[in-house]
Amino acid sequence: MKNIPKSVTEHIDEVAKKLAKNPKLEKLYRNCYPNTLETTAEIMPDGSTFLYTGDIPAMWLRDSTAQVTHYLPLTKDDPEIRSIIRGLIVRQLACIRIDPYANAFNIESNGHGHTEDVPKNDPWVWERKYEIDSLCYPFRLAYLYCKQSGDTSIIDEDFISTAKTVVDLWITEQHHFEKSPYTFQRFNTRWIDTLHNGGKGYPVNFTGMTWSGFRPSDDSCTFGYLIASNMFASVVLKYIDELLTEQGFDDEEFLKKIRSLREEIEYGIRTYGTCLHPKYGRIFACETDGFGNYVLADDANVPSLLSAPYLGYCDVNDPVYLNTRKFILSSDNPFFFSGKEGAGVGSPHTPKNFIWHIALSMQGLTSTDPEEIKALIDLLVATDADTGYMHEGFNADDASDFTRPWFAWSNSIFAEFIESALENGII
Repeated sequence: MKNIPKSVTEHIDEVAKKLAKNPKLEKLYRNCYPNTLETTAEIMPDGSTFLYTGDIPAMWLRDSTAQVTHYLPLTKDDPEIRSIIRGLIVRQLACIRIDPYANAFNIESNGHGHTEDVPKNDPWVWERKYEIDSLCYPFRLAYLYCKQSGDTSIIDEDFISTAKTVVDLWITEQHHFEKSPYTFQRFNTRWIDTLHNGGKGYPVNFTGMTWSGFRPSDDSCTFGYLIASNMFASVVLKYIDELLTEQGFDDEEFLKKIRSLREEIEYGIRTYGTCLHPKYGRIFACETDGFGNYVLADDANVPSLLSAPYLGYCDVNDPVYLNTRKFILSSDNPFFFSGKEGAGVGSPHTPKNFIWHIALSMQGLTSTDPEEIKALIDLLVATDADTGYMHEGFNADDASDFTRPWFAWSNSIFAEFIESALENGII
């Protein structure tokens, strides 16, 4: 966008004044807060909003929601911000109707992106890695937008039609091998960039949860039931139910379908999605196949097990969550890295020993310990490699070695974390 809304610049100045005692933190906040609008937002001729993820010329349904979440408080009083975010929701829902299994889309029907994947993508689709969270995020944005702006006009026939598409897909994916049309194969690539077993993934048992091919990091699932994403789906089903009920939606059959699916997913998480760890007690698993096999780890991206309270799935003091958090933030988590520059959660998506800024911000957003929060802010400030921005991952032993210099979501969630710390009197 060429012109940043006045409410945004005024908000930045207001918050930045409170950070003046820490010049580098103030600079980071001033850079990161507007980054999405300054560098990734394009208002389309039809009034919808397209958001590039940053250094990749496509819009991820997941990233685009997270990129604007910190602007939502401004929607109450600023019609321009309302229009931008409403336009994004319209665009996201339209993308889902084009292909509900796709995770990233082109700005037009140009055939750009991963053109060698099997099956071949629709020209609108950049990538077709099926991830539950790609369908969750637009409805989370719609819900939060309605609640904070007071504008419920987004709950229209397109919204309802898209919600029905998503619910039906999640029901289908409860029986992935029996009913799903979805397969995905990418050749001559990393093991985690494709689905094995003819593009269907490895066998799963029925659990009540819904299957996912890929994690929010875009890495393939080892076992098809990704617990954090099912948590997110449960929350979003509740959001859809609430929005439709408040608007007087009278399709009782669809509402019953939503509630039944949510109940089954919840049952699956409780029954199949936890395990008894010999050191930490009962914890949430990262993934399971429903046959008693588990992946014990966490994704550095969101949704993650670490982010469960942030997404509204459980309380920060939930005993199973607290046990899980201790595991995630320990060396027992295979993707928790520690080095000369700091310690935090990384991912198989990036090199070994790389810590994700998003994971550090999420750790802070879900912490109730002021000292932990202060230490995380110091770590984030110290590991920007003097670029003035957040990154994807950085080397735990050398923060000047990092991935993705232009990653808008990482900047947005950093700004959100800093504001949260200010609101709680920690900075």
